[in-house]
Amino acid sequence: KVVADWPDDYFTHHMPDRHTAVVTLTHDTKLDDAALALCLRSNAFYIGCLGGRKTHRSRLDRLREKGFTEDDIGRIHGPVGLDIGARTPAEIAISVLAQMIELYRKEAPDDAF
Repeated sequence: KVVADWPDDYFTHHMPDRHTAVVTLTHDTKLDDAALALCLRSNAFYIGCLGGRKTHRSRLDRLREKGFTEDDIGRIHGPVGLDIGARTPAEIAISVLAQMIELYRKEAPDDAF
C-alpha cells in the first residue's frame, strides 16, 4: 500500500503495532525525523533508517535534542540492514528484510505468524 500523506499525519491515525516494521528512506530530515518521532512512541518491532554512519549520528543527535533517551534511539537500526556488504538496491533490500526477520523472530510475540 502506497500512502502519500505526511508521516506525522499518517502515523497519528495509524500508529505502528508490534507487527509493524518501519524504514525511513527519504534522506529528508523533515520527513524522516517526523516519522521517527512518532514511531519511537509506538510498539513497532523494527525501526530502521537508510543512510550512512555520519548521517545516522546526526539523526540521533537531532532526536536527543527532541528529548528522546538513549533507550529510545537505541531502537533505531541505522545504517539499516545486516552488514552483508550489500551494494545494489536489491541487495540492500534483502539485508533490510533479513534484519527485520532476525529481530522479529528473536522477539516474536506469542501470536506471531
